[in-house]
Amino acid sequence: MIIDAHCHVWPEQLAARLVAARPAGMDAVGDGTARGLLAAMDDAGIQMACALAIANEARHVARTNEFVGSLDRNRFIPCGTVHIDLDIAENLRHLRDNGIAAVKFHPNFQGMSLGDPAVHELFRALAEARIPVLAHVGHGSDAAATERGSTRHVAALLDAVPELDLVAFHFGGYHDLETSLLATLGDRRAYVETSWPPRLSDLGAARVRALIETHGTDRVVFGSDWPMTRPGDEIAFIRSLGLSAADERAVLGGNLARLLGIGDLKGASA
Repeated sequence: MIIDAHCHVWPEQLAARLVAARPAGMDAVGDGTARGLLAAMDDAGIQMACALAIANEARHVARTNEFVGSLDRNRFIPCGTVHIDLDIAENLRHLRDNGIAAVKFHPNFQGMSLGDPAVHELFRALAEARIPVLAHVGHGSDAAATERGSTRHVAALLDAVPELDLVAFHFGGYHDLETSLLATLGDRRAYVETSWPPRLSDLGAARVRALIETHGTDRVVFGSDWPMTRPGDEIAFIRSLGLSAADERAVLGGNLARLLGIGDLKGASA
């Protein structure tokens, strides 16, 4: 079973505008809709995908979670949103009422920092509710966004909330792998995810394999960052790395299935 940990989706009436507003150099290859994602999944042989939705303002949290919670659970894993400007009980209610499996946190677009004690308090409540957090980590669209998502916050976050299940996107440091490795080498409390738009292959096979081995093949999950990348190309690149069959299955789906409690993968095709 292949599970994509990192796919952005928007309501059809909003998708075109939001895809067009992506940062410079991040031209979309998909339309950002659930229908478009399903087509990309089928083309790439992906059985399930985390459908990520974020609210940049507290007033959008309820509606955003309602949207992502309405998607087909046979193919999509709903990953919703929270905001520190709502009280914790209300955040949890919106997640619970919509059957949200995990939360996507994006310092760049949401204006919240991984180093903020208020974020730590909210994440502590998520950890107590057994809701994993999938977080953008690394560079953002400007210096302030980069600081909010800095990889140096990850260890302090996990010290503050050691029970948190955290998936640090972009190998824990988008365009800042050196700092990421210094911060996380030997620290196996977080999972890391493989996306590196516009192409994972830009990092080179030797470097990606080294990253996977450094973090541990049981702590790495595949993500494409659709619609910014073509999932089939990203999967093909991972399959070109020469990982063992067991490690490849773990990275492409097994680790995330275990983290999110998705079924029994025995006999599932890779």
